[in-house]
Amino acid sequence: MSSNEIIDIEIRDDVIRLGQLLKLASLVEDGVEATDLIKNGLVKVNGEIDERRGRQLRAGDTVTVNGETVRITVRG
Repeated sequence: MSSNEIIDIEIRDDVIRLGQLLKLASLVEDGVEATDLIKNGLVKVNGEIDERRGRQLRAGDTVTVNGETVRITVRG
């Protein structure tokens, strides 16, 4: 994936927590890796660093890790 490409990730509910999204989008292998990346300021939500693993994300929000960006969409 190029660093300019945004991949849409579809979720079932209206919200998803940041740590869960990282795993769903295969940006991390497990919760421990997600926690480490978030705590070290390596995860951006909507272009800004966010250090809250429990941050609630909604449709349209973007998350960037290691140059890869995903955008949340909601099923239906």
